[in-house]
Amino acid sequence: MNKTIRRASVFVLLLVLALLGRATWVQAYEGKALANEKTNRRKIIAQYGEPLGNIVVAGSPVTGSKETKGGDLAYKRDYTDGELYAAVTGYSSQAYGATQLEGIYSGVLDGTDTRLKNPLDVLTGKRAQPGTVVTTIDPAVQKAGYQALGNKKGAAVAIDPKTGRILGMVSTPSYDPSRIAGLTDGAEWQRLMADEDKPLVNRALRQPLPPGSTFKLVVAAAALEDGLYGSVDTATASPNPYTLPGTRTVLKNENASAPCENATIRTALRYSCNNVFAKMAVDLGQDKVRAMAEKFGFDDKELDVPVRAYPSVYPSGMDKAQTALSGIGQFDVTATPLQMAMVSAALSNDGLMASPHMVAQVVDSDGDALQTYEDGATERVVSADTARQLRSAMRTVVEEGTGTNAAIGGGVEVGGKTGTAQHGENNSKTPYAWFTSYAKDPATGKEVAVAVMIEDSGAARSEVSGNGLAAPVAQKMMKAALK
Repeated sequence: MNKTIRRASVFVLLLVLALLGRATWVQAYEGKALANEKTNRRKIIAQYGEPLGNIVVAGSPVTGSKETKGGDLAYKRDYTDGELYAAVTGYSSQAYGATQLEGIYSGVLDGTDTRLKNPLDVLTGKRAQPGTVVTTIDPAVQKAGYQALGNKKGAAVAIDPKTGRILGMVSTPSYDPSRIAGLTDGAEWQRLMADEDKPLVNRALRQPLPPGSTFKLVVAAAALEDGLYGSVDTATASPNPYTLPGTRTVLKNENASAPCENATIRTALRYSCNNVFAKMAVDLGQDKVRAMAEKFGFDDKELDVPVRAYPSVYPSGMDKAQTALSGIGQFDVTATPLQMAMVSAALSNDGLMASPHMVAQVVDSDGDALQTYEDGATERVVSADTARQLRSAMRTVVEEGTGTNAAIGGGVEVGGKTGTAQHGENNSKTPYAWFTSYAKDPATGKEVAVAVMIEDSGAARSEVSGNGLAAPVAQKMMKAALK
């Protein structure tokens, strides 16, 4: 064999080896990535080739699968009371993907999660029987919140303080996930995307807004834990009117005749005295207030319930005037309804924060647990004494102060805090109405914490208040939880 032929043979052999190596690489290493590629039609066909597993509320599925006519996708997702549970389930769409629990547990629900497969399934690549996601949602609490919010733009969250179980999660306006589940639902998708009220946004978890005076509970907790004041009945050093440090701006109270000068924490919460908590935040300093806020869950970028919540924020780098405004839940302080429910839940539970979660178990087709979310995994936020004192002051708010619409009666202990947060430049837009609360029934031992945010109710600006708009929603959810 001459030199030219030998060189050509070696070159061809190298090409063959390169092709074999590339084919091996694609099949052995890139195969899974290609199979999971969103544009891979085979994945979508396999996913919707058989009925999906279900998301369950109180033992009953709120999801289903509906057989389609024609096409290569045999089934599409269907929902029972879709608008009621959309903030919990999210959607699973043949065209637009999946969100919320549908997205997090898509592998379990479509049978591709490796934990569902037996050894033979792994070898053959056969799809396993899908699993089930069991939620912690109480349908009575969910329905009470949804109906009470009605046509208002807002959200509400209810938590069992001892276990951390999320009993209700509502966001309005809502949407029916069934109407965007198929391939031909483009018109409905475009309508939802164009809607200025953003029904696809889960306001309970993913729209932090200024919490207003509900944040005063955090500042009060910081003051008591720091020893700035010995109790909720100790007079504070709070001039009224109060001028923001370094400015000529006088901070006003909503009720000009309220006894806010040097008021105790109890009185200041009862009348929602801005001067008291603005001055308190300055006296403590932003670092101490932030430390307390973070104990309650602010600034947590990995809060998964198991859907990830957007972080609630206590800002940094403020001057004293900005720190004062942060003390009344303004400036750049933001919170989700979940976060403010966590504040009340920790105070209700003697200062212990139970990790919030809305999934109890993920199980396979035989009912065997693949994953369990434990109840009652707690962390100490404030002392039991601080929690007890703040509950006492919160009861005063409901019994004699700005939160009377949350009262339940019948011997049920209810405490809360209202909030009206400024919105827009120079407070030019309709304020946000807030209410955070807890309730305990001594007869049954049941308890619940609730936070409600009303972003827009359509009411005139002068009619917007936490007690008028948000407290009635909380009252109905608490009442349903204690039955």
